[in-house]
Amino acid sequence: MKPRETTRFAAIRARLETFEPRAGIYAWLYEFALFGFKQGWACLFGGLMLALLVGTHLFYPADAALARYDFLTLAALGIQIAMLALRLETWGEAKVILAFHVVGTVMELFKTAYGSWIYPEASILRIGAVPLFSGFMYAAVGSYIARVWRIFDFRFTAYPPRWATWVLAVAIYVNFFTHHWLPDVRMALFAAMIALFARTRIYFTVWREPRWMPLLVGWLLVALFIWFAENLGTVARAWTYPDQAHGWAMVSPAKLGAWYLLMYISFVLVSWVATIRAPFVSAAPPTQQAV
Repeated sequence: MKPRETTRFAAIRARLETFEPRAGIYAWLYEFALFGFKQGWACLFGGLMLALLVGTHLFYPADAALARYDFLTLAALGIQIAMLALRLETWGEAKVILAFHVVGTVMELFKTAYGSWIYPEASILRIGAVPLFSGFMYAAVGSYIARVWRIFDFRFTAYPPRWATWVLAVAIYVNFFTHHWLPDVRMALFAAMIALFARTRIYFTVWREPRWMPLLVGWLLVALFIWFAENLGTVARAWTYPDQAHGWAMVSPAKLGAWYLLMYISFVLVSWVATIRAPFVSAAPPTQQAV
């Protein structure tokens, strides 16, 4: 990694990884705690955004001169600038986040025009019916994936051809739009994802020893976490779905499917600047060649 691409967290992580707890259960508990700390650090942008959504819902003055949504936009921009200035995020990751902002805002413009969800509060910093802070919520997903990829040193076996992953990502993105007037082909898209990634393992290093899980399972876990965050976002009235017009209701678990597909698009976008690497020889399964 080039020096200019090194974040301040790198030194902290190095110190934590050289700590020597007692063997046995103590080492296991330390690795578990380190996993939670690294995940929390990777979620920094998203966690701050979620805190802003909930905090402004509870405490933002109703008669403030600056609309709540506009405050959220300026605060999100401030967080992004601070993370770069303090070297908590690399410039490569910032490029991905910008791509997420654009991709997310385009989708928001389309979906709000079709009434899929609405932003019920007034604001000045908006495009059409979409306040600009909404793009940062998509950027938070991109920030998490880019940061967790680096922090846990992601490596893969049986990763499919890159061109195939991009073709599928484009097809998924297009279906988010076209299903409003053409047949929804998301089941075929899910089948294509399984066909491409059924054998793909993701290796991640929390402390000393690489661990692995099926990549399809990893995406599901992240999509589930985002769905929980989405419920908090709607509680905070950051946006609302049609069935929440007269009071909050839990976001349908069916939305997990949409988040899973969006997770895939997010992952492929991050792979634009991240490296698809094979695991170390000692981590590769004996019956499967690392690619």
